[in-house]
Order: sequence, then structure tokens, then C-alpha cells
Amino acid sequence: MSEAKGGRSAQLKHTGLRPGWTTGACATAATTAAYTALLTGDFPDPVSITLPKGQTPAFALAVEELDGEQATVGVVKDAGDDPDVTHGALVRATVRRLPPGSGVVFRAGPGVGTVTRPGLPLDVGEPAINPMPRQMMREHIARIAADHGATGDVEVTVSVDHGEEIARSTWNPRLGILGGLSILGTTGVVVPYSCSAWIDSIRRGVDVARAAGHTHVAGCTGSTSEKTVVAEYGLPEIALLDMGDFAGAVLKYVRRHPVDRLTVCGGFAKLSKLAAGHLDLHSARSQVDKGFLAELARQGGADTALAAAVADANTGLAALQLCAAAGVPLGDLVAVAARDQALSVLRGAPVAVDVICIDRAGAVVGRSGVH
Repeated sequence: MSEAKGGRSAQLKHTGLRPGWTTGACATAATTAAYTALLTGDFPDPVSITLPKGQTPAFALAVEELDGEQATVGVVKDAGDDPDVTHGALVRATVRRLPPGSGVVFRAGPGVGTVTRPGLPLDVGEPAINPMPRQMMREHIARIAADHGATGDVEVTVSVDHGEEIARSTWNPRLGILGGLSILGTTGVVVPYSCSAWIDSIRRGVDVARAAGHTHVAGCTGSTSEKTVVAEYGLPEIALLDMGDFAGAVLKYVRRHPVDRLTVCGGFAKLSKLAAGHLDLHSARSQVDKGFLAELARQGGADTALAAAVADANTGLAALQLCAAAGVPLGDLVAVAARDQALSVLRGAPVAVDVICIDRAGAVVGRSGVH
């Protein structure tokens, strides 16, 4: 009998839900096909790309346009079984030649937003195309250029049909991303979250880890936090629980089925919600409480002006950056508060807990001790 498998991939398989592709993966596919056509005159259909974890999905082309010095490709986003507002959206990329030495320049086309407020991983004025999708597009452009003896100097304009209308159903307007959607994704894969199915998969993950004799497990909000935990503690995949937004599901099940140690690792903003007492960290069901962060900052030595700036910050990341510049350890304060909330949910179960907060790149920005 083969050994039971755990970790993120096993959880996804257990749910029976079909994964999909992020807007970043769709934009990369469209860019890859458009640049290939620009150099060769032919559109690869379907077009295959390589995602950060090595998957090689193929995408059918819905739009093909070649006009002299530029090419446009459209790809329809398939979000799998996830109730994603961008499911079915047509993501377009127009690739235009630039003079040698120009590099890869990104533009926001119709339906893609522009950043207008600080606190996001992009500068004000930049198109809302997140760092990982940009990296993916650059890497694919470089490969195609190398294959065809080109320079790889191009302008990439990403657009989404009806994106401005769709964005009204997202948090973009509140975050100061105006004019449309963000092009997102760190892995290229949309992991579907049916609440009941995913919570059941978390429970199975705990059971499998315990049955295999693992006494230290980690609840992670995503793939970046999984990498951080592996780097910190060397935990095997079977001991990693992809809790997504369901922190409460992990804590309540571990309360009934204890392990010696639980590490909770995730983005600073998400874990600030846990610190404030929320057990469901989804953006539709809980929000970053800047007033709570301001109070923590005051406890950490922030003066009145800094606390007011934190309360008025655009995002959790912006609040963190303000405090870091002033030497106030807001990341550690959030980690400790999140750990204390976790311990209160565990209600005295014999489980030691520590919390690690990370930024979008996976750098540790806060940690609690083990308690």
C-alpha cells in the first residue's frame, strides 16, 4: 500500500475541484503568442507557457491580429471551479517592437487599471500588472527572442475586455487602482476554494500529517508562505497545510486533533486580520483594520502622528512600511497578536504556536516566539 500523500497538491486533488489559470498566466500566454507571430508571421495555437512551478498549460487563441510592427492575441480566462469574477474574461496582449536597448515596457490597455495610491507592490502611475506576471512575460519574451535572434525590446500592452466594469466587483477602486482590473498571480494557477470542500481538505491534510508521524505542521496562506516555512524549518510537503483564507478551520481542527507544534505563515495583511480576531481571511468577508494596526503601532512606540498615518494608510503594506521607517516593529506586533488569537481558538489544547508574517516577495517581516 502506497504512503498517503499530503500537502497542497493532495488537498486540491481531494476537493475534486478543477484548477484554473490566473490573469497573469493568460497575459503571458497572449504575449508569448503575439511576440512569436511578430517575429515569424505565424500564431502558435494553442500556445504553451511554463509557469513558475514547472506546469506547461496550453491556451487556445481567441483573437489573432498581425499588423506590421505589432501583434495582438486574446485568450479567454478559465478560472476552473473557482467563483472568480474574471472567469470568461478576454485577456489581450499587444506586442510592439521597440528600438534596441528599450527593454520590455508594460502598458495598461482598456480594462487594466493604473496604480494611483502608494502601498501596493507597484509604483504610483504604473499599470496594475503585478511583479510575477511581469517576470513571466519577460522570461517568455527573452526565450522567444533568443530562439529567433531578436533583441526582445518590446512594448506589451495588456487589456481586458469589459475590465473596468468587472473591476467594480473587486477591491481595486478602494485600493486606488483605477480604470480596470489588476493582472495577478504568483503561480499562474487559480486554486478553487469551495468553502466546504477546502475545509474538508484541510482536515484531511492534518490527518495525513499526524498519521505519518509529523508533530510539526504549518498552515500557509499560499505558495509563497509555503516556501518560507520550508526554508525556515525544512518541513516536508506532507506537513504543509494550504489553509488559504480558512485560518479558523485549521485552528479548530487542530484543537480537536492536536499536534505538538503549529506554525501559521502568511502575508502581513492577511495575518493582521487574524490578529484582529477574524478567522476567515478572505477579502470579501474580512478587511484589514487600519485602526487596529494604529493601536498596535502605538503599543510599539509610535507617536501620535505615526499612528494617525497608519490609520490612514491605503493598505496594510503601506502601514508596515511607515512603521518600518520609524523603527516600530509592526510586523512582530501583528505576529504576536495573531499567535495570541490562535491560542485563544485552541482553548488550551497541547499545541505550541508560532506565527510568521511575510511580504509579497516572501521576506519575513514579522514573527512571534513559540508559545
